[in-house]
Amino acid sequence: MIWGLRKLIESEGSTMQVVGCAASCDGALAQARAVAPDVIVLDLDLDGTSSLGILADLVKGSGARVLVLSGTRDASQLDAAVLHGARGVVGKDAAADVVLRAIRKLHQGELWLDQNLLGRIFDEMRHPSKRRKADAGADKIATLTTKERQICDLIAAGGGGNKALAQTLFISDHTLRNHLTSIYHKLGVTNRLDLYVFMTTHRAEPQER
Repeated sequence: MIWGLRKLIESEGSTMQVVGCAASCDGALAQARAVAPDVIVLDLDLDGTSSLGILADLVKGSGARVLVLSGTRDASQLDAAVLHGARGVVGKDAAADVVLRAIRKLHQGELWLDQNLLGRIFDEMRHPSKRRKADAGADKIATLTTKERQICDLIAAGGGGNKALAQTLFISDHTLRNHLTSIYHKLGVTNRLDLYVFMTTHRAEPQER
């Protein structure tokens, strides 16, 4: 992905320049401070870790405008990215010219957000207390990695025991246990029953806003 983005941006010649690349959250923070970019194209999943946790620091530390490059359709994650400071969101399946256009728009001080996302953000601005109640869990869910969210969704759908889950996900029991430990910590739950209740309680809330 990094290689492809670099080649795409370099194809624009003198109008755009890649000043730094990073494949982890720590690396992204270090690069942003070192090179002070105008625009940061940020993947929400950096080396298996959600970049939502560093988004505000990226914006504050570099002054850059952040364009989120996302493979998820999860509204809660995209909303959280904008509320943490992102100025635009573009899908990983977007055409090359769309990505370049989004970068230009952010550099010019504009936003690159679809109407549905904008509507949800304006609703949050009008009813902040409503979001605090509805999204207390959604904000935590947004910090999960793609694999962790997949595990949570399977558990919420009654995906069976650990062995069955591991087989469904094509991972080992040990890897599944490691993922569950990380999930429990991020969501503030202690076992699979608590996790099931948490996910079935919160996953429907974004549609109620």
